[in-house]
Amino acid sequence: MQEVALRDGLQSEAGFVPTGKKIELVDQLTASGLKKIEVSSFVSPRAVPQLADAEAVFGGITRRPGVIYAALVPNVRGMERAIAARADEVNLVMSASESHNRANLRMAGEASFHAIQEAAALAAAAGMRVAASLSCSFGCPFEGEIPAATILMWCRRLHEEAGIRSISLCDTTGMAYPALVHDLVGLVRQSSPAVTLALHFHNTRGLGLANVFAGLDAGVVHFDAALAGIGGCPYAPGATGNLCTEDLIHALEVSGYTCGVDLDALIKTAQHLEQLLGHPTPGQVMKAGRRLRGPRADQPGPVG
Repeated sequence: MQEVALRDGLQSEAGFVPTGKKIELVDQLTASGLKKIEVSSFVSPRAVPQLADAEAVFGGITRRPGVIYAALVPNVRGMERAIAARADEVNLVMSASESHNRANLRMAGEASFHAIQEAAALAAAAGMRVAASLSCSFGCPFEGEIPAATILMWCRRLHEEAGIRSISLCDTTGMAYPALVHDLVGLVRQSSPAVTLALHFHNTRGLGLANVFAGLDAGVVHFDAALAGIGGCPYAPGATGNLCTEDLIHALEVSGYTCGVDLDALIKTAQHLEQLLGHPTPGQVMKAGRRLRGPRADQPGPVG
């Protein structure tokens, strides 16, 4: 499980969250048992003022052994900043949609890919873990459905030409549905078997949790989610919040999966985040409370 509220969630918030509060949230997430936290993004402070304090946040958190503290990196300059801040992992981003790539990253897809190659080489030389996110994998607000062949092509190139072994298929505008998730994951795993797949869902049309279970059925065990369900994409019209972390953990645990996270602590942190933001958030379990259930012996297995 990768927690993305501090980056993908906060980038959509109008009010600046103080640096000290961000550090406090990261430390609370660490204490809850989450093993991978996207702490911030090394983008231009002019483009995303909310994340202008990325270096300060990385410098102030209490790091726990075994926890990966990740950052989104858009280009070589961002990579240099991430290396200096001692991020454990960098996430490089491009879109499967040419239109969305130009809107989000201000360049053509091929140019983004070459920037990823250059940044990935810097990260590898610095001994950092590298992952890539392919936005709009399940549909684009400008172009509609993206052909599966396009997704397969970019996954192969990211792996074979950029040396990236961990790729997240991102449902940037919440256009995914279970059958599509199951089919596309199967195609990617068949085409690029050496790639470790993750899935990043938004809950725009209420299918986020259903899509997770479709991904699990197709063999994926790595998912992104955001505390309290906050977030969205500023360059994707209609995109609402990310899949909610505590709702996802709750759904998995009552279904018999082992997540290794203190759900009660996570719920308290989600409630704290809602108070900090000063407005209601989409999370449901934080409002309704958890449903207690013992583990199921017939469906074992950890979810990362």
